[in-house]
Amino acid sequence: MRWEQLFADLEGQQADWARRERAAEAAEHTRAEHGRVVLGDRLAADVGRVLRLGVRGVGVLEARLVDVGPDWMLVHEVSSSSHQERLVATAALLSVEGLSGRVDDRPRRYGLRHAVRALSRDRARVRVFDQGGDHLSGTVDRALADHLDLARHADDEPRRPGAVRGVVAVPYGTIAMVQRL
Repeated sequence: MRWEQLFADLEGQQADWARRERAAEAAEHTRAEHGRVVLGDRLAADVGRVLRLGVRGVGVLEARLVDVGPDWMLVHEVSSSSHQERLVATAALLSVEGLSGRVDDRPRRYGLRHAVRALSRDRARVRVFDQGGDHLSGTVDRALADHLDLARHADDEPRRPGAVRGVVAVPYGTIAMVQRL
């Protein structure tokens, strides 16, 4: 009888050890999966959600997430009555509050340059905020490989040769946000 109890006890210990080993492997696998999640994938899963964004050079924005690219996000500010469109460079993000925790890892093809090219094509008046806290207003003349050319003019004037005060090259890496006026 003692031998049977001893073997049963050993089997129980081995089964308990195997359960703990599987649980440790599952926990390690989960940590490894979490280690592969990037912010853009979390943002993409939360399109339509209102988030609180800390943006270098701009401050805090409370905005509804409209679209996400590989290095940008399009938001509509909720505190503004006009729901202004703002294109935020993800490199300028300091914090994001309000994420659900979901993940959407589908590829996003169109980078900041493509989004700026659309603004250029529309001849939209914009305000470009840099990560240092300054801003320039005007119209994007060209979206080049690593920078844009901004024709500077007053916010309330369309781009006309007489209104342009100069053209400024702005590297994409310095942009915090582009606001359509």
